[in-house]
Amino acid sequence: MENKVYKSVVIGTGPAGYTAAIYLARASLNPLVIEGPQPGGQLTTTTDVENFPGFPEGIMGPELMDNMRKQAERFGTEFKSGWVTGVDFSKRPFKLQVEGIGEIVTESLIVATGASARYLNIPGEQENLGKGVSACATCDGFFFRGKKIIVIGGGDSAMEEANFLTRFASELTIVHRRDELRASKIMQDRAKDNSKIKWALNRTPLEVVGTGMGIIGLKVKNNETGAEEMIETDGLFVAIGHKPNTDFLKGHVELNDQGYIVVKPGTSETNIPGVFAAGDVHDMKYRQAITAAGSGCQAALDCEKFLEGSMAHDWSSTLSN
Repeated sequence: MENKVYKSVVIGTGPAGYTAAIYLARASLNPLVIEGPQPGGQLTTTTDVENFPGFPEGIMGPELMDNMRKQAERFGTEFKSGWVTGVDFSKRPFKLQVEGIGEIVTESLIVATGASARYLNIPGEQENLGKGVSACATCDGFFFRGKKIIVIGGGDSAMEEANFLTRFASELTIVHRRDELRASKIMQDRAKDNSKIKWALNRTPLEVVGTGMGIIGLKVKNNETGAEEMIETDGLFVAIGHKPNTDFLKGHVELNDQGYIVVKPGTSETNIPGVFAAGDVHDMKYRQAITAAGSGCQAALDCEKFLEGSMAHDWSSTLSN
């Protein structure tokens, strides 16, 4: 167990966590960043990143994250690897239980643990991430210009991504395991009115078929006939939702019904003074690297202001005593 009390700790190492660390470190707050099992977050599974400002030729996702980490290190950020299993926010300083490390004590905390895309967990899916399989139309749609695309899902996000992807695709097929969609009527109507969209309803995805260099199709089960079918495709977008990585916070910080951290509008502040949220862990709408980075900046500035006020309060209390 460590005796050190950190001024600030950041949990998570995507664009939000790294940006928060850069700002905290430059403010001489000597932050500790706790890295989870996938340092760098979702971008480490992305190949080309072409929409992050400042890289006219694009940059590889892992390289972008590595650069952010080095920048945070340059200003004095400390890194430890571990999995946060428990928190105590009942009083300050806060206490974190970290697997493989023990207890970490901090005056403030920024949670930037992100959200994980929900996948189908069928053969060929994970092996082809970045080789034709994606969970982000905005990130990867451009790479499938003039090609066949499949979108899997039946909710609003699937309809929205399908409509967006028809800007690039030569043809697009929506695959859903039921014969009815969960999407709102207006989103269904938009998709049904799009001439580029075909439908493969009542089909259960069985396997993503690839060549090692890319994918060539999706094997599905026709739930009406029981027969297996192959839908040819160059790209497959899974749009069945995201799960925020907040299980360790349940009962400690206010979460919405989907598990996202609730923040005060216009800030990164949670319902616990001194605990802030950054990136996809509270952003249900945009989920982009650049918005996550901006959110990390906001959280660090909010955190810095909180610590300044806290230290001033502690000092005035000492004087009054």
